[in-house]
Amino acid sequence: MARAAAADVRPLALVGPTASGKTALASAVADAVAGTEIVSVDSMAVYREMDIATAKPSPADRQRVPHHLVDMVDPAEEYGVARYQRDVRAVLDDIEARGARPLLVGGTGLYLRAAVDDLQIPGQWPQLAAELRAEAGQAGGAARLYGRLVALDPLAARRMEPTNVRRIVRALEVTLGAGRPFSSFGAGLGSYPVSPTVMVGLSPERAVLDRRIAERLERWMAQGLLDEVRSLARRPRGLSRTARQALGYRELLTHVEQGVALADALRAAERRTRSLARRQWSWFRRDPRITWLDPGRDLVAQVISAWGSPGVAAPRLAARR
Repeated sequence: MARAAAADVRPLALVGPTASGKTALASAVADAVAGTEIVSVDSMAVYREMDIATAKPSPADRQRVPHHLVDMVDPAEEYGVARYQRDVRAVLDDIEARGARPLLVGGTGLYLRAAVDDLQIPGQWPQLAAELRAEAGQAGGAARLYGRLVALDPLAARRMEPTNVRRIVRALEVTLGAGRPFSSFGAGLGSYPVSPTVMVGLSPERAVLDRRIAERLERWMAQGLLDEVRSLARRPRGLSRTARQALGYRELLTHVEQGVALADALRAAERRTRSLARRQWSWFRRDPRITWLDPGRDLVAQVISAWGSPGVAAPRLAARR
């Protein structure tokens, strides 16, 4: 059954690629709309001690406006979409029960779908997945695994590239672990059902986004990102596999732990961030439910208009125009 919003409260999701300005816009909307509470839709903001390159809202913003699903887990823990789905549903139920207004903000597309749609998230079988990854690393292993997937779940195999080892391993992990085809879990990500959540998106021009990404990385380094990564690398419990994938952290860890030149690590971080932004844009633009904001007009006013003008604090909105 689809999630039902409270009669007078429709959740709103503000999405877009990394560095598009979502955090600042969400803060401005929260200032203008009474009762707004921000819900993070970010796979890395859940980790404590990873503050700078996750672009978390400032302490001042978090003190002024309630934020959820930020700083939830230790960096040594694995955290994935199934756990996020459970957590975000509990948060949204609580917000809506109190009559507040949930504003979901972030760029992790799969997490958004888990929040707003009734995705059936398959379980995890870590030992099986590790065995499959080890096999994929052998000569010809990826091709053998893909052939196995073709035999067990041809529909899932048709939906992915034969060279996409990560997706092949995941599909086989679920198919073998659950005893049912990976493709049998729900309608899948290619379906966009009607949702009570209003969705709006930011889409800066590519040149603008690339410049923001470069400037943001410089700013993070000036704020002490390298020292933060060094501190994380010294943690007795270490970092989980998922935490290590965070933008900027993965690249700077190669400098701290493997001796990769800092300049090379930073270039790699910038390249991967640009690549992520392209993938995020491709992901979100396929969703016909998202209304794309006009960058040439008042963004706060556009969001509020899309949301149905709920409880606007007019003086604050006027002050931002």
